[in-house]
Amino acid sequence: MDSFAARLAAAIRRCKTPVLVGLDPRFESLPELLTTGLQKTNPVEVAGAYEAFCKDVIDVVAPLVAAVKPQAAFFEQVGVPGMAALAATIAYARQQGLLVILDGKRNDIGSTATAYADAYLGPPEMSPWGADALTVSPYLGADSLTPFVDVCRDRSSGIFVLVKTSNPGGGLFQDVADVNGPLFLHVARHVETLADASRDAGNYGAVGAVVGATYPEQLAELRDVMPHAWLLVPGYGAQGGTAADVAGAFDREGLGAVVNSARGIIFAHARPEYRDRFAANQWQLAVEAAATEMIASLRDHTPARAL
Repeated sequence: MDSFAARLAAAIRRCKTPVLVGLDPRFESLPELLTTGLQKTNPVEVAGAYEAFCKDVIDVVAPLVAAVKPQAAFFEQVGVPGMAALAATIAYARQQGLLVILDGKRNDIGSTATAYADAYLGPPEMSPWGADALTVSPYLGADSLTPFVDVCRDRSSGIFVLVKTSNPGGGLFQDVADVNGPLFLHVARHVETLADASRDAGNYGAVGAVVGATYPEQLAELRDVMPHAWLLVPGYGAQGGTAADVAGAFDREGLGAVVNSARGIIFAHARPEYRDRFAANQWQLAVEAAATEMIASLRDHTPARAL
């Protein structure tokens, strides 16, 4: 199997877009057609709605984008039925030809980190969850990342390490500085070391970084600091990031980054510009329109035009 970095690059070239669709199901935001008659207090019913919704979104976006990013928290919130819905969602996305980046922000030390990596990373014959990549926290140190890197190498998988997150409070710790710069730069330098060491014939390695669209100056700086790391860029759309804000994440070929949008795409039926344009039973058309709009915006305002 080709490396995760190579498969991601090939998928982006095929689709000609770096758009990453986040799957963040929230009961109150689902189309009414999927929740009518269901009880929010019934985990089985909620999980069933989440699974149906995510599969319907996948049907729309699979021809348009390279990857989806399920957010584990919303499925975990529903308990055991929710976790079954997450597994079904990952499997369905893979069947539709999408790469799956599981947003779980996992990590621990020693054998526990190894267990997380073993659980989540790799194809179904190697991993019970079957994700192509996983988001990971770095704050337990280098030895906590090593087990993930080892599994990535063995299973042609990837990880995205939290470096500079999109939330307003992220700077409380990430921006703390010493003579060698802020903490996020320390993390970025280590990510680059791991990315460079895990490269195959291509420019990018198995270890990437999460860097928010809401900090465009740092995003461009971190692209330079991590030339061999794929960047996962959250914060586009609902959090305020624009296509122009993420332009610095890419290399000259339009590769090197995936830009995530969740609410702005999957709940597009509730956005004012689409609410009156599509009927309630046409909510998937709103998803398609929002995804297409984002694809066009990134093509117009970023190096993604080179794809």
